[in-house]
Amino acid sequence: MKITDLLKVDGIKVGATAANQMDAIDQLVDLQVASGNINDRDKYKEGILAREAEFSTAVGDGIAIPHAKVAAVKQPGLAAMTVPGGVNWNAPDGEPADLMFMIAAPEGEANTHLEMLAKLSALLMHADFANALRRAHDAQEFLQIIDEAEAHRDLEQAQKQAAQVQARAAAADDAWPKILAITACPTGIAHTYMAAENLEKKAAEMGIQLKAETQGSAGAKNVLTAEEIAHAQGIIIAADKNVDRARFAGKQVYSTNVSAGINDPERLINIILNNEAPVQEGTVVDTSSAAADGDSLGHTIYKHLMNGVSHMLPFVVGGGILIAVAFLIDGFLAPDAGADFGVATPAAHFFKQVGGDAFGFMLPILAGYIAMSIADRPGLAVGFVGGTLANAGYNWGWLAGGSAVGGGFLGALFAGFAAGYFTKWLEKACDALPDSLEGIKPVLLYPLLGILGIGVLMFTVNPLFAGINTGMTNFLNGLGTSNLVLLGAIVGGMMSIDMGGPFNKAAYVFGTAMLAEGTDAGKVIMASVMVGGMVPPLVIALSTTFFKNKWSEDDKKAGLVNYIMGLSFISEGAIPFAAADPIHVIPSCIAGSAVAGALSALFGCTSPAPHGGFWVIPIIGNPVMYAVALLVGSVVGMLILSFWKKSVAE
Repeated sequence: MKITDLLKVDGIKVGATAANQMDAIDQLVDLQVASGNINDRDKYKEGILAREAEFSTAVGDGIAIPHAKVAAVKQPGLAAMTVPGGVNWNAPDGEPADLMFMIAAPEGEANTHLEMLAKLSALLMHADFANALRRAHDAQEFLQIIDEAEAHRDLEQAQKQAAQVQARAAAADDAWPKILAITACPTGIAHTYMAAENLEKKAAEMGIQLKAETQGSAGAKNVLTAEEIAHAQGIIIAADKNVDRARFAGKQVYSTNVSAGINDPERLINIILNNEAPVQEGTVVDTSSAAADGDSLGHTIYKHLMNGVSHMLPFVVGGGILIAVAFLIDGFLAPDAGADFGVATPAAHFFKQVGGDAFGFMLPILAGYIAMSIADRPGLAVGFVGGTLANAGYNWGWLAGGSAVGGGFLGALFAGFAAGYFTKWLEKACDALPDSLEGIKPVLLYPLLGILGIGVLMFTVNPLFAGINTGMTNFLNGLGTSNLVLLGAIVGGMMSIDMGGPFNKAAYVFGTAMLAEGTDAGKVIMASVMVGGMVPPLVIALSTTFFKNKWSEDDKKAGLVNYIMGLSFISEGAIPFAAADPIHVIPSCIAGSAVAGALSALFGCTSPAPHGGFWVIPIIGNPVMYAVALLVGSVVGMLILSFWKKSVAE
């Protein structure tokens, strides 16, 4: 497959004009549609805007590569456009984008096309190639430039590999790369390969051999070998996700973000050449290098926490909804089951058992993956055990009459961070042992001493966290209606601040933690959290329906989808609209969500399920008033947004 197999004449516009970034995106999406690559234009555009909301796809030097990997894509494809006047794309260098490639990648398909996209991303890092595309007079010339550049690069790569094989066959020391690198971005489509190309290109200009491993959507490519690692002076990790660093023990390793690999490769290379990077000791977190690239202590902790939360949520959502189904079944078949409600019928018992077992993994998974984010694989087992002890507690026997004392959600959070940093300390402490014991450290010493250490620690602190949890539960249960209403407003409003970001996740995690306590107050909070998360897409949907003069035709079509997304508790449906107009959309949604959360708590609505949105309304406590809370909050947000926002004509 060639790059031009993905880019057709119908998908190219040379010498275009665009009023702004959104206009350029609309034109590129239309080119994808004209090329026959898209099943659903609106959903594909939503995916593009959701990606832009994470951070800009502009890479500097006038280049932007918007991309989305979504189900709305029928077949992999490219669209390209040159805009001589340029548009602001929030590029890291502040320059307008005048050369754009839009990538359409289908979900669940083979990843062979990603190799072509990786090659295109690498080619765009060469100024001569990019400038030639800008000078193209028509689509045919545009395609010819790409074909010639691709053929030239393939020949260069083949010659380079042959030279390396010959040099290594002669056992020349300088045949090995002096510096190694790993590049990775969350989507693994464009930035991953651009960072690798720029690092290799800059190293070649400096007379240094550098090899970059890319960890993209197609899997790891150009994988670093043990021999290359052994001969290398150091390793650069330019990645926006966790990378396994255990194989680099004893080598200097410098960690940064993928954008630094694209925009500042020379500085990264010099850090290794000047031996300024710390030596890898089997740990993941390097606070000095993180701080050097603007990664604060708070953000570092947040990344570890989110690593645990992101792995925990599938268990919470899947298990929680299955438990809700059990309640729903017994609600119809055995409403008077009393204490057996939820397990009174065979079908309900099945769903309750499966859902309960899945839900029970919540705290061990949370703690395990927090610890793994901090200390890599050696921390995983230690974190799992810490989370399990926080979940199940320890039977103190003679001290507590045989009752188990557990730390609950707070205990699991503590266990995750404690396990991670304890394992890091353990690895450093074991450095003093003889080299002959190196092989048994990861299989014997780290797990044995780590699990024993976290066991002793959790034995000590579980009563403290149990007391905190009990006090918090008693406090919430003892709150008056007005206080619960205030809390409902706060957590509901937080669900709209960033719609899937830190504030949203903090409110959701708080709600699931309180739900896990099994109290009525916890269920009230969960109901407020869920109704607050349903409001943002519904605000958009209602506004695009009843205030059509405020929205473009594309917005009105996309707005209809938000009815389903809102009712399904998918707050992210509002992200494309918030990204396009944050000043008006976000405050309006926050107000609507806060009203909905407060009303839900005021009406005493409860939710035993952590997800499901309006579709689990049969098992919601006080379902009619819950629907009222959702409707009122959505209408309030719609009215604020629609009267505040200017009409399309204005």
